[in-house]
Amino acid sequence: MAATVITGANVWDGLATQAQPRQILVVDGRVHRVADTVEAPPDAQMVDLTGHTVTPGFIDCHTHVTLAPPVGLLLALDSATTKALKALPVLQALLHNGFTTIRDVGCGDVDYPTIDLRNAIAAGLIEGPRMVVAPHLISARGGHGDFSGMVAGQYQGCCRPLELAAADGADEIRVRVRQQIRAGADWIKFGATGGFASPSDDPGHATYSQEEMDVLVATANDLGVPVTPHSYGDEGIQRAVRAGVRSIEHGNLASPATLQMMHDAGVFMVPTQYTILSGARQGEDDPLWAALPEHSRRKMLKYRGALLDAADSLAASEVQIAFGTDAGMFPHQDNWLEFPMMVSTGITPLRALRAATSVAAELLNLDDVGVIADGKIADLIAMPGDPFTDIEATGRVDFVMKEGVIVKDST
Repeated sequence: MAATVITGANVWDGLATQAQPRQILVVDGRVHRVADTVEAPPDAQMVDLTGHTVTPGFIDCHTHVTLAPPVGLLLALDSATTKALKALPVLQALLHNGFTTIRDVGCGDVDYPTIDLRNAIAAGLIEGPRMVVAPHLISARGGHGDFSGMVAGQYQGCCRPLELAAADGADEIRVRVRQQIRAGADWIKFGATGGFASPSDDPGHATYSQEEMDVLVATANDLGVPVTPHSYGDEGIQRAVRAGVRSIEHGNLASPATLQMMHDAGVFMVPTQYTILSGARQGEDDPLWAALPEHSRRKMLKYRGALLDAADSLAASEVQIAFGTDAGMFPHQDNWLEFPMMVSTGITPLRALRAATSVAAELLNLDDVGVIADGKIADLIAMPGDPFTDIEATGRVDFVMKEGVIVKDST
């Protein structure tokens, strides 16, 4: 048996209100025992993490590992193979940040490179977090997944690749959903509203009818696949909740009434606050604004106040928050900055840490990760200091174990 004993650290199990001094025995990739003292088997590897807090491996529920800023037309420039190759150091960086599981929710390609990356990680061919994949964003034409509006009108008929997974009407939507699942999708993602990065829509406007959303979710659920929408504004979120989605991505314009509707329906929120609020909090003279395309600046100005108000409402709500970052819209290695952003909006450190561990695992239906307990997969990370009193400790992860194998160790 391959055994490792972790000593010296305060251990937080993903559920409790605080960390406690504990020892952990890992055997054959799983947590064998967590106790005040554990008996080390002969030849066990001993790891002393004195001064550290050990937590379950973090889970990022909203990534784009094959994308990188600036997005826009760059979506079309690389082949699927090139996108996959460029994602290899991204995956390693996310894992070394302490994220042992990620959900990727859109590859920016007409092919399926994230499916191949998921399978390669599972087979041990490349290093990276465990991946759960929604390959493409199913979108109405003119909606968030249609970037053909970024080229001149006379050329738009030549730019079908920029529509990515476009679908209008019930019949075409059914086909798109079934194509995604046939290719190996773990999740289905669709655009319920416009967005800030896309050229032809508005974050507050719903881009699919209630009937279209109902058909989309029902088609996926018939095949046992959960659904999540990109959605900012109330109407799009409410239609998606009525259709039966499992989570909402972004939701940064949700009113208190919509948040209550989500809570009552048991729908999770993945708020991706760092990528949105970093812009909303800055003045127009900030370099961040200068880097945005004109259509994004216009929309950010329109909704800046509403974005900040909605962040306060989310913190005051009882919605289950799952951690997600939108990494790929900004440099992937900065995805840990979602933690301090969440805390800065009034979300407690405990709620933020649960969002990235036990709650995220519940959202993704991953029963074996997200908590530290006997029999669970040994996805364990450690950081010097105490994230409950200094949330920026989450950016100092220096020990990572995935499935019982140490992949980062600075001790």
